[in-house]
Amino acid sequence: MHTYSFEKLDAWKEGRHLVVMLYHLTQSFPPDEKFGLTSQIRRAVVSVVSNIAEGSARSSAKDQAHFYQIAYSSLIEILNQIIVAHDLRFIGPDQLFEIRAAVERLLALIAALRNFQLQKANTSKLNPKLLNP
Repeated sequence: MHTYSFEKLDAWKEGRHLVVMLYHLTQSFPPDEKFGLTSQIRRAVVSVVSNIAEGSARSSAKDQAHFYQIAYSSLIEILNQIIVAHDLRFIGPDQLFEIRAAVERLLALIAALRNFQLQKANTSKLNPKLLNP
């Protein structure tokens, strides 16, 4: 079976762990939040790993960076939603701390991917021969 490039990315691997963590966490949210905060958190966390995967398949560094930026933004959205869940007492301070730490690790990995692709795109603009060595 073929291994795709996104499956080798640490950001995607870490993102998968966050998906599982947040799906389990949101199972304990009140039932009336099923179509509210629970759904928003789950959609956003799946969006993170999906955009990392989709970005890795793009042919230009600029396109890849764009998808990594979307993943980064979705992760910021998740952080906000987790803070709101804490404010509403759906999660405790220890859970907030644990998730926030995981989010911050993943933010750093995605930022590194995005910055690498932006540098690659900017270098290619300066020297078009780098695109086709």
